[in-house]
Amino acid sequence: MIVALVVICEVGFWVLLAAGLATRYLLKMPRAGAALLLCEPLLEVLLLVVTAIDLKNGAEPSWRHGLAAVYIGYTVGHGHRTVQWLDGHAAHRLGGGPPPPKPPRYGMARARHEGRIWLGSVIAASVASVLLLLAVWYVGGDGNTDSLRSWIFFAWRAVGIHGLIALSYAIWPKRAPQGVEGSAVPARDPEHVPDLLVRRPGKDEEQIR
Repeated sequence: MIVALVVICEVGFWVLLAAGLATRYLLKMPRAGAALLLCEPLLEVLLLVVTAIDLKNGAEPSWRHGLAAVYIGYTVGHGHRTVQWLDGHAAHRLGGGPPPPKPPRYGMARARHEGRIWLGSVIAASVASVLLLLAVWYVGGDGNTDSLRSWIFFAWRAVGIHGLIALSYAIWPKRAPQGVEGSAVPARDPEHVPDLLVRRPGKDEEQIR
């Protein structure tokens, strides 16, 4: 039941997102569209309540309850970024707005961008860990909570791997190709060519002038 509810919440997330954006930009009803988008956190609340009730009714803690906690954490840590990204594209495609800015691809700007995404993973793991620890406390000594504790380790291991990937962009920043905006090698400007590279007129040309 818990796994099915996680799938329903994931499908519901995208359905509400599509309905909210369509209402906001196609039907020109921004308030109604915003209301639909604000309903998305209710899916996570529903999943949390059902998980707690399942444990309360004597269900043995298992990987399914851990999956629910990790899903809620991921939504808290990264869900808003997904909504903002799709909202920007919908405003451009459907609302006639300017194209959304693209994330940086090179240099330290890319490293900072990857670092912000990694902080979202830290938030996701923190929320999931709190929920899992509450579940362990709720179950107490009446059941085996090893599966719940293993999900905490899984969440922070994923954060560690993500952190190493994000750190690699700072240690080895990706350089932009020559001529691309943000490149470390700027394009040549004829007005700023060094004097040694400027052709000077010869003596014969000076006499003609």
